Formats: sequence, structure tokens, C-alpha cells
Amino acid sequence: MLMPTRVKYRKSHRGRLKGRAKRGNTVAFGQYGLQALESHWITARQIEAARVTIMRYLKKGGKVWVRVFPDKPVSKKPAETRMGKGKGNPEFWVAVVRPGRVMYELEGVTPEVAKEVLTLASHKLPIRCQVLMREEF
Repeated sequence: MLMPTRVKYRKSHRGRLKGRAKRGNTVAFGQYGLQALESHWITARQIEAARVTIMRYLKKGGKVWVRVFPDKPVSKKPAETRMGKGKGNPEFWVAVVRPGRVMYELEGVTPEVAKEVLTLASHKLPIRCQVLMREEF
């Protein structure tokens, strides 16, 4: 499971999900990319599930880049706990994904295979996505 090795603060504010991705919104490393069309918190489990789907489909062929990292802790209070007594403990980690963010990239496969595998990976994520192709190719 992805998570930071250490962070400056254990608990963080929730923040806001408005606006588009300023960075990471183009296919930079591979030939094909999976781009987010909505904003959402993507958990480390969801990132890993989509990555495993891509790797299983490709077997040995192709190279994969994961362009998102869960660096935001999400805290939860235990069930049936009264209000107050401070903020809950960090339970899991999320990556803040805004519209336009390229989350996964592929290289070394045909366009048909890339579209198929990235569509399968998008089904593991809680947001709508689109498959991109690099302009030079």
C-alpha cells in the first residue's frame, strides 16, 4: 500500500476540491495516459487496485507510470463515539485528484491494448476518466 514514509504533521485539514489540475495534466513519460474528468479523493487501495489491473493485463509487455501518490491522511473517529474529545486518528491515505490530472501512463503497447487496459483500470476508480494519447505520436 502506498503511503509517505514520514510526514511533518500527522493530521491534516480536509481542504477543497474546486478547480482544475495545474500540474500533471499532460502525458509526460509514456505514450498513453488515463486522465481524471472529476475531482475526488483517490485512496491508496484504489490506486493500487488500478495498478494491479494494468500490470495483470500487460503481463511482461509495456511500461507503466503511476503519477499520483496518496500523501493526505484521512482521520476517522471510532464507531458509536460521542462528539468532542478531539480529532480521530489517521485511518487511510488519499491523493487529491482534480479534473485534468493524468494518473497513469503507458508505453510500449498498441493503441488498442492501451485503450482496453486503461478503461479496465478506470473501472477500479470512483471517478470518470478518459484515455489520452501523446500529441507527438
